[in-house]
Amino acid sequence: MTNKHIVHKPIPPEIQECADKHGGSRETALEVLKEIQTLHSALTADSVTDAARALKLPPHHLYGMATFYSMLSFEERKKVLRVCDGPVCWLKRASGQSSVTSDQLVSEWQNKIGNDFSVERTSCLGLCDRAPAVLVDDEQAGPVDVRDAKKVCEGWRGVPTDYSKPRKGEARVMMSLAGKIDPDSIEDALANGVYEGLKNAIRKTPDEVISEVEVSGLQGRGGAGFPVGRKWRFVASEKRTPRYIICNADESEPLIFKDRVLMDTNPHQLIEGITIAGYACGASEAWIYIRGEYEYQARRLENATEQAKSKNLLGENVLGSGFSFNIHVHRGAGAYICGEETALIESLEGKRGEPRLRPPYPPQFGFRGQPTAVNNVETFCAVPHILKNGAEWWKSLSNYTTPGTKMYMVLGHVKKPGLFEAPFGLTLRQVIEEFGGGMVKGSKFKFALCGGAAGTISGKSILDVPIDYSSAQKGVSLGAGAFLICDQSVSAVAMLRELLHFFAAESCGKCTPCRVGTWRALEILDRMTAGKGQKGDVDELKTLADLMQVSSFCGLGQSVAIPMKSALALFGEEFEQK
Repeated sequence: MTNKHIVHKPIPPEIQECADKHGGSRETALEVLKEIQTLHSALTADSVTDAARALKLPPHHLYGMATFYSMLSFEERKKVLRVCDGPVCWLKRASGQSSVTSDQLVSEWQNKIGNDFSVERTSCLGLCDRAPAVLVDDEQAGPVDVRDAKKVCEGWRGVPTDYSKPRKGEARVMMSLAGKIDPDSIEDALANGVYEGLKNAIRKTPDEVISEVEVSGLQGRGGAGFPVGRKWRFVASEKRTPRYIICNADESEPLIFKDRVLMDTNPHQLIEGITIAGYACGASEAWIYIRGEYEYQARRLENATEQAKSKNLLGENVLGSGFSFNIHVHRGAGAYICGEETALIESLEGKRGEPRLRPPYPPQFGFRGQPTAVNNVETFCAVPHILKNGAEWWKSLSNYTTPGTKMYMVLGHVKKPGLFEAPFGLTLRQVIEEFGGGMVKGSKFKFALCGGAAGTISGKSILDVPIDYSSAQKGVSLGAGAFLICDQSVSAVAMLRELLHFFAAESCGKCTPCRVGTWRALEILDRMTAGKGQKGDVDELKTLADLMQVSSFCGLGQSVAIPMKSALALFGEEFEQK
């Protein structure tokens, strides 16, 4: 046997150049694929194979990534308009009564726009305060309706929400400079006290910084509420180096948009908080993993990091302290599961964003197998204020058992939807009446989706329960701090159907309970909302919820049970009638 028929095919120069430009490592695979798609308007089997060769990876590795992330495509399209079908956009479009499916919605937009854009559905865009929302290539737009299609094609992007004026009763800390500074100016940031917390931090030892955060009682703001100082101490106490910091800015859960607002209004606050964490944990590098749909915010953060370097607040020998630290901005490509910290790390390492088995946990075995502290945007934004003003000051901001302030989002049938900052311990009644302006005219409170898509569906009986990280046991979740308020027009069955549509679309598919369970539950709820429910459907939904909760590999499948069980318990009669 000879090899005379084997022909060596050179890697196309533009693909090799692309791989080399990004560093040529596996960790750059996602950036390489995205750039190739931009160059050729689509991925192809050949281009993915060539990219794999350029990165010295097996082709199946890159093909697995190319078919995993929703913003990558093998279908040619030069302009893409993504229509959000998340629960908030659904509620805005439908007032809870529409039977329009995602496919029908996409068709409506496509018919209006013609061939100017390729229209496709997308899960929540993180623009819930601008619902209904769309993504026009990389540009965020909302509120927009299919009737606005012509204006959207001509460049109209709706009206962003203005957060420059605090609501009555707010206690602004992280939002204190919103609307008061130019977010793209480090001079404005410095003139208003940003980076003072970092200056105070490097006058202390790393151990003293961690102690200050521990004493403050700061809990992680991603939803779990894990003590931040304890996590940092775990990382700092690991003898292995290098150690890493990761900021989770993959804000993909429906109802949640607070991190986007924080990055938009004061990006230097985030850079400062991450740098303090790096100093405390003994890290020299950090990554901000930001969802691909937040391109505008990613560019803003890249600008902020460059400005911080120019002032010696990042880079080599920060402020002459001997501490060197760099922050990289890494874009995702459309995958809700990458909000789970181990799936995020897998994605950052140039893989499909599928969760890891835990333990080991990231503080021991994280990015590149090294000790890693992962916190979300809001958590890092709180840190500079603690180091600037002290732990006791932070605790004094709240009269409740949980110290400090929290970012909240109130949406749905309230007069003043949007975002606000306040201490812990608010009740749902306060969220609605004091901060949301009360129910809209003609509306009566029926239920609220609390915490996020994976939160509780809560009724009237818990309106006066103080909300914190443990209140889920009483029927009302805090989660990331979001509340979707629904009136008498909204079917609990239809709402649960929208949530299962999201979870089924965003399941990574790694484990059977989640992959199959979400789709089976969605099939049942589709029938129910069409008035074709069958005997035994409710029992099957309960069984599916139990199975997913106890046997799913990660928190996505496990948490799907929370809205399912709470809705079935609260509105059992509604489900039985379908």
